[in-house]
Amino acid sequence: MVDKTKIKKNWNEIKTNDTWQIFRIMSEFVEGFETMSKLGPAVTIFGSARSKPDSEHYRLAVRIAKRLAEEGYGIITGGGPGIMEAANKGAKEVGADSIGLNIDLPFEQSANPYIDPDKLIDFRYFFVRKVMFVKYAQAFVVMPGGFGTLDELFEALTLIQTRKIDKFPVILFDSGFWKGLLDWIKSELLEKHRYISPEDLDIIYVTDDVDEVVNIINTFYEKYKLRPNF
Repeated sequence: MVDKTKIKKNWNEIKTNDTWQIFRIMSEFVEGFETMSKLGPAVTIFGSARSKPDSEHYRLAVRIAKRLAEEGYGIITGGGPGIMEAANKGAKEVGADSIGLNIDLPFEQSANPYIDPDKLIDFRYFFVRKVMFVKYAQAFVVMPGGFGTLDELFEALTLIQTRKIDKFPVILFDSGFWKGLLDWIKSELLEKHRYISPEDLDIIYVTDDVDEVVNIINTFYEKYKLRPNF
């Protein structure tokens, strides 16, 4: 027989702990806002934590970050290895703001060594961290990656679609990698089921050219103001 009294007691203890958890969440928001609000315009670069320094995507992420940094943008990453490390490295090499929003995970990740020490923020909660990515980025450059990269990509697309944030460029780098996903979105979500509208795809750009990444962002901000997104 199930001990219903024990179950109820355990559940009530969990609810009590949830209440105190609010203060940890608040502290992460406060630290994030205080640090990020002092920075200038920045671009967030996403991609796989598993990309190695000798990989083509790693090398391209370094180049993209350097070019954006030369245009006056700080670089925001998730703070870990792989593409995140590459982007912070590119920013560091030209003296731009190199920001890392690190996440505590049971199997990874330690912060990479190319983040400015005063711009490294450690998060326990993914959702707080994603707020910082979205609020303070003037664009997303999305390199090939896995579930985490896709999560961050679709979070931004959803918020822009629902007008919870101002629109900004979402740039998918490496057309070959993204082709299958984009074909499915267009054929299934747009054309067959009409779950999205044609204009929902207007802020998605696809490129294989480092300089075009910079041109897309600069052209966009000839029309719109550089500012936090909400």
